[in-house]
Amino acid sequence: MKKADLLSTLFVGIDISSRSNVVALLDFESQKPLQSFAVGNNQSGAVELAKRLAAYLRSRKNLAHLVVALESTSFYGVHVANYLSSCEVLAPFHTAVYCLNPKAIRNYKKSFIDLGKNDYVDAFVIADFARANRITTKPWRGSQFLALQRLTRHRLHLAKALTREKAYMLSNIFLKFSEFSLLDAQEQPFSNSFGAAASSVLTDFLSTEEIIEMPTKDLIRYICEKGHNRFPDPEKTASLLQQAARNSYRLDKCLYEPLTVSIASSFTLLSTYETEIKAVNKAIEKTLKGIDPSAYQSLLSIPGIGPVMAAGILSEIGDIHAFNSQEALAKYAGLVWRENQSGNFQADDTPLSKAGNTYLRYYLIEATSHVKNHCSEFAAFYQKKYDEVKIHQHKRALALTARKFVRLIFGLLANHQLYSSSRVVQA
Repeated sequence: MKKADLLSTLFVGIDISSRSNVVALLDFESQKPLQSFAVGNNQSGAVELAKRLAAYLRSRKNLAHLVVALESTSFYGVHVANYLSSCEVLAPFHTAVYCLNPKAIRNYKKSFIDLGKNDYVDAFVIADFARANRITTKPWRGSQFLALQRLTRHRLHLAKALTREKAYMLSNIFLKFSEFSLLDAQEQPFSNSFGAAASSVLTDFLSTEEIIEMPTKDLIRYICEKGHNRFPDPEKTASLLQQAARNSYRLDKCLYEPLTVSIASSFTLLSTYETEIKAVNKAIEKTLKGIDPSAYQSLLSIPGIGPVMAAGILSEIGDIHAFNSQEALAKYAGLVWRENQSGNFQADDTPLSKAGNTYLRYYLIEATSHVKNHCSEFAAFYQKKYDEVKIHQHKRALALTARKFVRLIFGLLANHQLYSSSRVVQA
């Protein structure tokens, strides 16, 4: 922001909470808040806030611009940021709303000596952070990518819940049918341990003794029925199943029904999660149609990147023009490393910052793990970094390869390109 603009700007800091928003007003020369007040964190509170800001600006003829800053604390600030950025009452004052990293505000506050802690102080610090021209991000981008972001984050939440339920379920499966969860791939009776046939075996039979005692012909017929006649060799499947049952621990009878009920409940949850993920996938596909298709196609053109990863990355990045360089994008994702140097000392261990967008960092690293299996350039780079050290080899190599992947994504999106094996022009 130019110095002339700073002199004619009203800086507003908002400390967000679930029930109320505390507001502090500063101009460029004030040493303490010009006004401090609290409004409700609801629609009527946002309307009151906008009216009070507009009234103050009209009373100060030398103030022609408005900068509103608030911490990006979970979802509590979404509504007020969205309202203030599009409010007609504040439109004449060239309003810019910024959602700031709480860590940046916390570190900035440390520059004040013996400053107390309350909502009004926090609002003042946020406003002063804006007045010091420390904001490096772009203004609030509105709801264009928010809808997609909520869907992709919810899908990730469901996927993690599905994985967690499977991991928890395995403990109950081991107690009931110990060998079933430990067999090697070639000894497994079912290709999918969580499929329909496996689900029927684990819930229809109360104990492994019932499987052992069941006549082979009846077991083969049962397997064919539950597997919809898709087993290429049902006799072998039945034999492997009975062998696993014989090698399993025997349970006390009091555990038969509780374990069966628990496992059946887990299978119901897995089915529900899978159904909901499919529904969310359709909603993501529908939402993507209202967003610039070129960016989505650019990401899809990268080998190893599917619709889920492309949508997740796009929802977290938003408009690529919000970042003036690939370094800024990497910093936003937290894919930067802290330098530790003093005098002649240079630390060998430089930890990953992880101060940026957790979701974007997850999608980038997860996508990189797929891209390196499809692109020789990334595979070679990953292997090179893997061989450089003896500890944390995979994590280090994957994070460094993800940093390289950021450069590719920025080049494709900024230049509206599709991926090709030749080098992408860097913006």
